[in-house]
Amino acid sequence: MASKKIILRFGKDISDKPIIFHLARDYNLVFNIIKANVNPNKEGTVVMELTGEKYDEGLDFLKSQGVRVQPLAEEVFRNRVKCTSCGACTTICPTGALYLERPSMEVMFDSDNCVLCQICLKVCPVKAMEVRF
Repeated sequence: MASKKIILRFGKDISDKPIIFHLARDYNLVFNIIKANVNPNKEGTVVMELTGEKYDEGLDFLKSQGVRVQPLAEEVFRNRVKCTSCGACTTICPTGALYLERPSMEVMFDSDNCVLCQICLKVCPVKAMEVRF
């Protein structure tokens, strides 16, 4: 059974509810939180991988709770033409998806390790890190 990456967006009225807990307990879904920004009394966003036989039932539950669910349809990639291999992105990449190849010192990108945090987009001085939708 393949996992699916989704984005959950919810309002401040439900940001303090144990929604992810119910996905695991009530629908026997396995989740991997990739990125989250959740604060009480504020809007929240969670990017996650979700797997399980009751996937559709779990999504129906989320929607019934007021959670907006959308598939993750974006990908970060390195534009080799623009990249100058300065290494700025490699120092902040939390997963090591961006790294310097030795001895050439060329920036390399392993998209399988990327968690879509998009920090690299903010620090790249030549905007070589881009997002595809």
